Amino acid sequence: MAEVATSPITISPTALKQLNNIREEQNIPEQYGLRVGVKGGGCSGFSYILGFDEVKEDDKTFVLGELTVIMNQAHGLYLLGMEIDWVEGLNNRGFSFNNPNATDTCGCGTSFNA
Repeated sequence: MAEVATSPITISPTALKQLNNIREEQNIPEQYGLRVGVKGGGCSGFSYILGFDEVKEDDKTFVLGELTVIMNQAHGLYLLGMEIDWVEGLNNRGFSFNNPNATDTCGCGTSFNA
């Protein structure tokens, strides 16, 4: 496991709070970190991965607040500079991804093209 000194992404304080609440409510083991990544699919080409997981061989890790974040090295190209936020409004509630690398996003905000 290689630890990165500078985080390629940011997570807002409200999103960090929600992630810590999820970890506590679901009794997620301490050795698990938050996996952030991309996968092919979605209406715009790529969709985001966000969930707790164990570190794998090709992963980089970094710490944001009290949260260890895990990212596959190859995904950094698509996620560099991205901010994960928590939105709670009349029309939607959940995590939002503000990605400067996205050239196009879908209407639901969960997939993008780069």
